Amino acid sequence: MEGTIGEIRGFAGNFAPRAWAFCEGQLIAIAQNTALFSILGTTYGGDGRTTFGLPDLRGRIPISAGTGPGLSTHKLGSRSGIEDVTLNILNLPNHFHSAATTHEMPVSVSLTAKDGEATEDTPDDGLFLAKGNTEVNFAATPSNMYGSAGNDVTLSTGVATIPAGQGVTVGNTGGNQSHNNMQPYLTIHWVICMFGIYPSRN
Repeated sequence: MEGTIGEIRGFAGNFAPRAWAFCEGQLIAIAQNTALFSILGTTYGGDGRTTFGLPDLRGRIPISAGTGPGLSTHKLGSRSGIEDVTLNILNLPNHFHSAATTHEMPVSVSLTAKDGEATEDTPDDGLFLAKGNTEVNFAATPSNMYGSAGNDVTLSTGVATIPAGQGVTVGNTGGNQSHNNMQPYLTIHWVICMFGIYPSRN
């Protein structure tokens, strides 16, 4: 089929038509393909002395060179993209994990008192709870409750259960597996015209 040298077309057959070649990145001789070399140069590979490369479109989608509105700049012959992507912490949106728990623990408390007579109605340094010696009928009437004489007596409150904070560790989860990054596709051949009409510059 006739074409313009350097033109690329999609071809559904399993062979390259006459004067066309598969776009597979192969290196070809400059001497036998001077017209095509004058168009491609070494944009797609080769040493520029004896060989130059054809575009490699195996498993790739062609895009136009340049900078589209709001898009990145793509130079002629550049390539990018991968089929599988593994996300890392830099790819995740900012977020947090919250966790809370309570833990109950038994606590026992004891205090020291005296088995002697109480002599004071207000607490003070060196005084302990002691035996009361005044009958109190009204709350406003002071009563002796504290003293310093007598043997020590240990009063136990028993065992009480109180809530307590507890540290929580949030463990790692996930399988660290990559995900497929391919759009829906149909595979055909891309072929480039090797011999045909030489394009004139616009």
